[in-house]
Amino acid sequence: MSFDNAELVLGSVIEEENYLTLTELCQASSASEDHVMAWVFEGVLEPIGETPQDWQFTGQSLRRTRLALSFTRDLEINPAGVALALDLLDEIALLRARMQRMTVRYHAK
Repeated sequence: MSFDNAELVLGSVIEEENYLTLTELCQASSASEDHVMAWVFEGVLEPIGETPQDWQFTGQSLRRTRLALSFTRDLEINPAGVALALDLLDEIALLRARMQRMTVRYHAK
């Protein structure tokens, strides 16, 4: 095995049990605090805690923040549109999971 073209990749795994502060979420996602606050206001993100200084975000929030930032930057979608797009993606994922369960049950008979 040759390592001539090997590339070092550094990263960390964010699990649901680990929480990120607002600052950590912004650093991990490259999103600004203003964007994150707007997405919290629109319901895109649901932090634990009462104030931005107390907010704690899950690993799922990191995934949603990255998607929200992509929609904002690449597609120029406003925070309300980001919330709608992510809600629709969640609904699609839920429907796909239901279809898969139904297909498994059908083939099991």
